[in-house]
Amino acid sequence: MSTATLPEGDWIRGLSIKQPYAACILAGAKTIENRPTRWRLGWVLLHASKTIDQPALRIPLIGRTIRGRQLACGAVVGVARITACHKDPEGRPPCSEWAEPGKWHLVLEDVHELPLPVPVRGNVVPWKPSPDLVTRVFQQLPDLRP
Repeated sequence: MSTATLPEGDWIRGLSIKQPYAACILAGAKTIENRPTRWRLGWVLLHASKTIDQPALRIPLIGRTIRGRQLACGAVVGVARITACHKDPEGRPPCSEWAEPGKWHLVLEDVHELPLPVPVRGNVVPWKPSPDLVTRVFQQLPDLRP
């Protein structure tokens, strides 16, 4: 994909996620990402932070989901689209087994895993990727047209 086919302007952000949760998203099992604040809808680069949540590796749901998968860290590992951002109504059951009460739930769809992780430093808050990084990511996804 050439840079000419990518949208111009402020259309994509970076979303940093600890492992093994990033791997669960890439596997297609985790469609909700929990955040303390509301996020805007649209495309995000999925960045696996350098931190691995070690206790989470012992959770059966996560263990089943990531079995046999590599846990890349400190790299963009995929692309997804946030299609909704909501909180569960108080007193109602969670929208997903991955949803944390009281948090904003980012609904992730159109998840695309990169064949090769692209090393980059991320941030916890929405961060703006450089045009070079976006180009390097989308070169690996030639059929994806955001």
